[in-house]
Amino acid sequence: METNKSSSEIAASRRSLLRGSVGALAVAAVSLPGMSLSGTANAADSKSTHHSGETNMESGFITLKDGVQIFFKDWGPKDGQVVFFHHGWPLTSDDWDSQMMFFLANGYRVVAHDRRGHGRSTQTSTGNNMNTYCADVAEVVAALKLKNAIHVGHSTGGGEVTRYVARYGKGLVKKAVIIGAIPPVMIKSDKNPDGVPKEVFDGIRNGTAYNRSQFYQDITIPFYGYNRPGAKVLQAVRDNWWRQGMMGGIKAAYDCVEVFSETDFTEDLKMIDVPVLVMHGEDDQIAPFQVTGNKSWKLLKHGQLKSYPGFPHGMPTTHAEVINADLLAFFKA
Repeated sequence: METNKSSSEIAASRRSLLRGSVGALAVAAVSLPGMSLSGTANAADSKSTHHSGETNMESGFITLKDGVQIFFKDWGPKDGQVVFFHHGWPLTSDDWDSQMMFFLANGYRVVAHDRRGHGRSTQTSTGNNMNTYCADVAEVVAALKLKNAIHVGHSTGGGEVTRYVARYGKGLVKKAVIIGAIPPVMIKSDKNPDGVPKEVFDGIRNGTAYNRSQFYQDITIPFYGYNRPGAKVLQAVRDNWWRQGMMGGIKAAYDCVEVFSETDFTEDLKMIDVPVLVMHGEDDQIAPFQVTGNKSWKLLKHGQLKSYPGFPHGMPTTHAEVINADLLAFFKA
């Protein structure tokens, strides 16, 4: 620690360091294909500020009809193929960092949002249900004027993609991908005897409501398969999951447990008429493969299954290179 410098000298040093950091960020940004720095959208502006032919980095907020503000990111060439990413519970659009950067570098226009109640979006106490989530996506798509998009969802986001494409996607969606996703339905019942027992979800609800910070740390272990023999535990990955979860509203997170456990997407899957790739880790401890992915693809008109032996629920992070390559192949097929 420096003790001999005056306060003015220290302040000047800090300003110099800040200027250097900003400069480094600018150089790094413009060196990426199809990527340059521009202004951030006004948080109160509900309209897209895009112009055809432009390439920029943009993030900001879209104000929905009910006044809820949804945070979004929209990066890359405006005439590029759109890929819209939908995150899982209780995370944010930041969970797609590896995919956003990869597809941005490959010339795609990448879009992601923080679901209502999650991340930087409004911490809603009502409307935390799948039908509203999908209506919100439809408003975001309309505001950003997205057409012919590919929608990719992980976990709860996979359920969001399924219902959105089925009920709002006609003429707007080219393809879809659901990864480690919750459809057709997670919870055990007479109609779904091999589902996950309600007691498991009650435990998630209880942990979220009364000891959220510790529970969010603990759940990262099975989420990323860090409890498996030989697993390399990355604390930064666990910390990033916890950071994202704690950004959102506790009421929204609590409500969403019922959403991802009890929503039935069977009829939605049957309605979809575009190609859908179902990607699922066979060692998924959160959304078990046999309960979810291995059933979903059979209900789709144009479904494909790609399963991964030994991969965990959080495989878009733990095995990003594999997942990104397989997504790219599907997009180009």
